[in-house]
Amino acid sequence: MKKQSVGIIGLGYVGLPLAVKFVQAGFEVLGIDTDTRKLKMIRSGKSYIDDIDSADLKNAVRSGRFCVSDDFSCLSRTNVICVCVPTPLDKNKQPDISYIEHATEKIAKTLKKGQLIILESTTYPGTTEEIMLPAFEAKGLRVGRDFNLVFSPERVDPGNKKFKLNDVPKVIGGITEKCSARAAEVYSRVFEKIHIVSSPKVAETEKLLENIFRNVNIALVNELAILCRRMDIDVWEVIAAAKTKPYGYMAFYPGPGIGGHCIPLDPFYLSWKAKEYGIRTRFIELAGEINDKMPEYTVRLLQDILNERNISLKDAKVLVLGLSYKKDINDMRESPAVKVIEQLFVKGAAVSYSDPHVPEARIGSRKMKSVVLNQKNVSSADAVIVLTDHSAFDYEKIVDNARLVLDTRNAVKSKKNSKKVIKL
Repeated sequence: MKKQSVGIIGLGYVGLPLAVKFVQAGFEVLGIDTDTRKLKMIRSGKSYIDDIDSADLKNAVRSGRFCVSDDFSCLSRTNVICVCVPTPLDKNKQPDISYIEHATEKIAKTLKKGQLIILESTTYPGTTEEIMLPAFEAKGLRVGRDFNLVFSPERVDPGNKKFKLNDVPKVIGGITEKCSARAAEVYSRVFEKIHIVSSPKVAETEKLLENIFRNVNIALVNELAILCRRMDIDVWEVIAAAKTKPYGYMAFYPGPGIGGHCIPLDPFYLSWKAKEYGIRTRFIELAGEINDKMPEYTVRLLQDILNERNISLKDAKVLVLGLSYKKDINDMRESPAVKVIEQLFVKGAAVSYSDPHVPEARIGSRKMKSVVLNQKNVSSADAVIVLTDHSAFDYEKIVDNARLVLDTRNAVKSKKNSKKVIKL
């Protein structure tokens, strides 16, 4: 294959790892981002993403094949353009595709014959064909002949040590067969396996199905956890027993809520689009409702536990363990820990947190710093609540020194001092 140059719009949790992989595969890579802080860190070889080692980033920059800019016009020099921009929801849980629209507008200004455009951002079915395609064909170019257009969903799982970016099969859905073939040619240099589907809509829907599957099953076990507590049954023991079945079952676990970009947001892209066809996706909406209420349930549970000990949550000292949305990463996007802390503040609690991956954070109007997890800070708290089960935490020592531990992640395995430990 002839030498390729790749432009990547958006250098976040999807775009930066993809850029480094392309450089390692021998591609010339141009990274585009409007956040000048990110650009400065990349140029100095400092990674702001856990999954990218600073040494790997530094090597990519030093190779001379990776440069970054906030100037979209530079994309005219690339053969391939990957769009890896955010796709959040607005306050009414409606899709916000303004980042995709902005990227599309910028690409269209310099679009040239022979370019391959790939949208990786998770979105509703039809986005590639309804938003991007008309804007590009308005330039007088024909898809499949003059340029190629594809949707290929990102499948990044921050903190996953077992499956790296290139280990996960790459799904490709092109406007035409030629579009898919061109994208497969490029991605095969980076990914071990390629899976081509018949259209962008299939690929867009496939990505949503992945996250809806997780969202619905997490909601199921969250609801079961609430029921089991009422029935005085250990939900964690129930799940452990169910896991022994070698077929027909996959374990999901309850928690204080769901976080990250994918699970809390992406399912609503499909439920929103479904309304256009007169369909109400009740499973998606119910799962979202259940999972959204888990931070509130967690605070209410803590309040009840403290009341049983004649302690008011108002003015109680609460030490939160873990601020990121999942263990051993620094990603706080949609973290349930943040939502729990916000509600604890509303209830009048005095809250501190400890997280080795998040040294400081802004929670509402408050700027907070992680406290040292020592005997003094643990023992002085009226309650310690485990919201993110980081591997760095010494749970046995925490339980030894704490007055009370609310464990929402089943992180405490030891039976020692078990009367201090309340599980979700």
